[in-house]
Amino acid sequence: MSDQSWQRWAEQLATGMALVDADLHLRWMNPALTDSLALGARSLLGQPIAVLLADADSVLQIERVLTQQRALQWRGVTLVTPADRSIRADIDVQPFGDGLLLEVHVLAEPMASQSPVSASLRGLAHEVKNPLAGLRGAAQLLQRRVDSDDLRALAGLIIDEADRLGSLANRLLYHDGAAQLGAVNIHQLLERLTDLLQAEAVPPKLRHDYDPSVPDLLGDADRLQQVLLNLARNALEAGANTLTLRTRIEHGQRLGERVWRMVLRVDVIDDGPGVPIKLRDTLFEPLVSGRADGTGLGLALSREIAHEHGGELRYMSRLGETVFTLYLPLEQTHG
Repeated sequence: MSDQSWQRWAEQLATGMALVDADLHLRWMNPALTDSLALGARSLLGQPIAVLLADADSVLQIERVLTQQRALQWRGVTLVTPADRSIRADIDVQPFGDGLLLEVHVLAEPMASQSPVSASLRGLAHEVKNPLAGLRGAAQLLQRRVDSDDLRALAGLIIDEADRLGSLANRLLYHDGAAQLGAVNIHQLLERLTDLLQAEAVPPKLRHDYDPSVPDLLGDADRLQQVLLNLARNALEAGANTLTLRTRIEHGQRLGERVWRMVLRVDVIDDGPGVPIKLRDTLFEPLVSGRADGTGLGLALSREIAHEHGGELRYMSRLGETVFTLYLPLEQTHG
């Protein structure tokens, strides 16, 4: 692969990349790195790498890779941006041509309130970002090359989902971990869920039972979409053939320690075999799964997202019918 082709490929990656020349000056950075460091595209090009490093010992570490021609896996490095912002990152450094290639993974600030689920998911988020970028690039190529409107729409769906998952990964890895709140139409999320499920190789039967009077709620659309997708996929992977998506408004519902005047209830109902008895007390705990190949993170993350919206995730299960119910308060925008 030529330098030019390689740089075009690296510019599509979600991981920060930089090239340093033999004099330890920054020669090139991809958009993911400049975005993570909040830099202008060319603001540091030509500058010594030392301008980003917090101490002289870090510079010596970089020099050693160049002189010894041995790769370095560098953890918890402190970077200092021109705006005097300190950032911690994991950096992989390796010889590349007559200089060095740096792969930079900016770390989130430690948060005392971060749950064990989010801590576990940060590692997962780190691993999925590059495959997501490749998936998105392949879908873009397909979208340009196919003649069918239906196939272009499916490629667009892949691109949108890759972007949504990339955004979720960024929120876990970087400094924007808080929910991005805005007006959310729950029926739009359920219709998007329907589109995703119908694109499956063997799509399930879907039934919709919506209350058209449900108002918008204040929430993070991407995260709530992930909850709905987790619930639907769990049902299908457990053997369900039919899903019913139902919305209702309830009044005087207790969520946690508070009774809310008006609450949205979203039910995902399936006709599968039900939750195994041995899992019923621990179903929402991390690393608990009814499948041999399951990660046990989907329901734990879904409950965490419900809680950060002031809501709850509950379920009832019997043979032939399992109902997962997402409760979300509506008073914060209507009341």
